[in-house]
Amino acid sequence: MRSYPHNSPEAAARIVALVLISDGHVCSSEFDILKKLGAERELGLEPQLLPHIVHTLCEELLAGGYETGSLMGNVDDSALASLMAEISDPALQRKVLRLSLAAARADGHLADGETMVVEAARHHWKLVDAEEPSATKVAYREAA
Repeated sequence: MRSYPHNSPEAAARIVALVLISDGHVCSSEFDILKKLGAERELGLEPQLLPHIVHTLCEELLAGGYETGSLMGNVDDSALASLMAEISDPALQRKVLRLSLAAARADGHLADGETMVVEAARHHWKLVDAEEPSATKVAYREAA
């Protein structure tokens, strides 16, 4: 898989794209919510570049997943860690997580693949999103 410059709009968009494709299909509702939220502008992308990044990611994953025939077949913990390491700016991390969650929730169902990518982002970036508590935040609330 290609690498993008550290903290670049493309690196950030690729993580959002990974959430989009992680359940095996991209719904129009996911792109609609990202458009409504101004995702490309938020991430610093040129207009209409997000679909291209999704397409490129699919091609790269299909090439790497030739034996399994699965887009997510070669996306293991190591690959996720490598992708998450490309984003170190805390403000950009929060944007990516917010946009990823909005897209994942757009179809009314949080699929296992979407959860896997979002939780990897939270873990690697040490973030807890205010809208959807992680297990750590829930445990903290129960202890209080």
